[in-house]
Amino acid sequence: MAKALCDACYAQLPWLPDARCPQCALPTADGGICGACLSRPPRFDRVSAAFVYAWPLAPLIHHYKYAGNLALATLLAQALSARLAGDADLIIPMPLAPQRLLSRGFNQALEIARVVSRATGVPLAANACRRVRDSAPQASLPWRERAQNIRGAFVCDADLQGKRVAVIDDVMTTGATLNELARNLRQGGALEVQGWMVARTL
Repeated sequence: MAKALCDACYAQLPWLPDARCPQCALPTADGGICGACLSRPPRFDRVSAAFVYAWPLAPLIHHYKYAGNLALATLLAQALSARLAGDADLIIPMPLAPQRLLSRGFNQALEIARVVSRATGVPLAANACRRVRDSAPQASLPWRERAQNIRGAFVCDADLQGKRVAVIDDVMTTGATLNELARNLRQGGALEVQGWMVARTL
């Protein structure tokens, strides 16, 4: 199967530096926990990410999500798999609202999660959580409004007692969506919640 990118282009993607906050994956000078996570600890334990959400990766992710170029899921998932910093018992893709799933035709997080599950051997629980409220897209809102916008959007049906759960998504910006899903996962018994994100917005 042909590769989505040549080796030179792959090397030029905006890889996230190794010195980063172990909890939210924002770059830090010494690789220690950032001030934001110290002052307001999130409900998730840590985040692994492969890239900075910047050019030329951002157009690739946009083309994947909105133009339906599903072949890019393998490229993104393989890069993520190579940068994971923790183990998990279960992979859960970030749920997509039913109306958005209907219009887009696929859940971009689920397609990435399928490849990561095969690469890591961690089981995929595709239907463990549902998005039950179709709120405004997070990307359309100011950062300060995102936590309120996503509140109450998820329901988790699975028994996660004692499980280390990894949530997969394409891009993490403020962490509000992951934080809200982590709240539900904790209520379901999850012992640990990680974010496995393709890209991190700085």
